Amino acid sequence: MNLSISELPSSCDVLIVGAGPAGSAAATLLARAGWSVVLVDQRSFPREKVCGDGLIPDTHAALKALGVLDEVMARAQRVEHVRCTGPRGGQVDVPATLAVLPRRELDEILCRNAVSAGARMHAPVHFDKPLQDADGRVIGAHLSQAGETCVLQARWVILASGAVPKALMAAEMCERQTPSGIALRGYVKNDSMRERLTELEIVWHRHLRPGYGWIFPCGDGVFNIGVGVFDMHKTAADGRHVMEDVNLRQLFQDFCSIYEPARELMAGGALQGGLKGAPLRCTLSGARFARHGLLVAGEAAGSTYAFTGEGIGKALETGMLAARALLQGDEQSLADEAVCQRYQAQLAALLPRFKPYERANQVNAHPWLVDLLIWRAQKSRRLVQRMSGVLNETAHPGQLFTARGIYKLFTE
Repeated sequence: MNLSISELPSSCDVLIVGAGPAGSAAATLLARAGWSVVLVDQRSFPREKVCGDGLIPDTHAALKALGVLDEVMARAQRVEHVRCTGPRGGQVDVPATLAVLPRRELDEILCRNAVSAGARMHAPVHFDKPLQDADGRVIGAHLSQAGETCVLQARWVILASGAVPKALMAAEMCERQTPSGIALRGYVKNDSMRERLTELEIVWHRHLRPGYGWIFPCGDGVFNIGVGVFDMHKTAADGRHVMEDVNLRQLFQDFCSIYEPARELMAGGALQGGLKGAPLRCTLSGARFARHGLLVAGEAAGSTYAFTGEGIGKALETGMLAARALLQGDEQSLADEAVCQRYQAQLAALLPRFKPYERANQVNAHPWLVDLLIWRAQKSRRLVQRMSGVLNETAHPGQLFTARGIYKLFTE
């Protein structure tokens, strides 16, 4: 599946940079439609990816559309609830269709699916910069591998390079280098906790603000444990975007100190591979989405939800939208401006689903709101159903934490 740079063709219909969920999803749809697709990634597969690994309903829907849901679920750990724990220790279990599968396995399935559809995967290959014509249109890319360089011509390039902005900057698509948030996670094997930690556990506490901690069961006594913080980028007086200073390792230690299951998990378990951190780009912000010859998808485009940090489903969705923007219509509608406008309109239609999550970040900054929500949810089945609706995308978290939503907490 990992072909070297020497085996690259001289040209293709579409070059996709990044073989994660967004890139592999786009590659699958385009290859199925008969387009010649080259997929490159800077790392060989399978490879590690820092993530919570949770698969919520929007991810399930996208995986079904790509034809890999059954394969994913056969390997994933199925989960029935998200267990929300507030600063005072109160808990509520929110039902939904959930699962956990480490990204190393999930991304390999998605990439292999794209290759089976006809895409050519080359890795490890580095995207250096776009190839442009005299008018500035992107017509391919300059690529490299272990000191060897080449030029690949393409009718279109899809940049699905993730949250690190280096590729965005090289393509002149980056509007903000600072991330929306950052996360730190590790895998711990602890067989003694296998029967105790069976849900997706999310914990809010004043020592974790403006973020939270989590423990997700991966199966076979292995757990994904981590912490994340959001709303990290600020605008300085001179207009520059700056990032607040957060010590994630200290935050992780605090999580293990204040939450007994986390402390027991770490004390009696074996950490596998160490703790690893990564940036997050949220709310479809921080990057341009399109220019002539190039589209940006996935977390490079900010496809992760703020507040929850869930990004796999929306990365898949934006990758498929990028592919469909190219597949829709005839040759005339494949003109640069038509494709760019179509894709940007599709992402603009998604934006209202992201904005409430950005507003809900106040929960991470003011975790006492979680205590209030849990207190009422323990007394109201309707409220639990509304919380489940957030996971199923039939409701959004902003409805819970507006002034009207808080009023309803006391009156329902």
